[in-house]
Amino acid sequence: MEATILIQPDDLSGDATRRLIAFHLEGMHDTSPPESVHALDVEALRDPAISFWSGWIDGELAGIGALKAIDAERGELKSMRVDDRFRGYGVGRVLLRHIVEVARERGMTSLWLETGDSADFVPAQRLYESEGFVRCGPFGGYVPDPFSVFMTRAV
Repeated sequence: MEATILIQPDDLSGDATRRLIAFHLEGMHDTSPPESVHALDVEALRDPAISFWSGWIDGELAGIGALKAIDAERGELKSMRVDDRFRGYGVGRVLLRHIVEVARERGMTSLWLETGDSADFVPAQRLYESEGFVRCGPFGGYVPDPFSVFMTRAV
């Protein structure tokens, strides 16, 4: 579907943003054991190393995404979530491309991510693969986990 998607920095204070983050966390806990849930709550997303954006369609929150600086050259995608009402509009792809561009502007040379390994996460995995991400081993503080897929790409 064609829609104009407005991506903007988000300070995590809006009700719609906070509801989508809570819904995202709930979904992660519904599909993975607690030790395999790496999604962040609102307070964790306020970390100074994290930049957070929201995507809007006609004044309604359509999706969220974040970039965490691992170090000066590497970034991690966090909290990518599209509101179920806006699936199929390309919101995830627009947010992902925005984050890749910001990482490039900041001089990062690679992006990394962790996502789930169940069938629920196949659409996300396909999106990441279509944007140049490839599977890799755990990075940063992650450990091998049968419920996780790790991916990376050059920026």
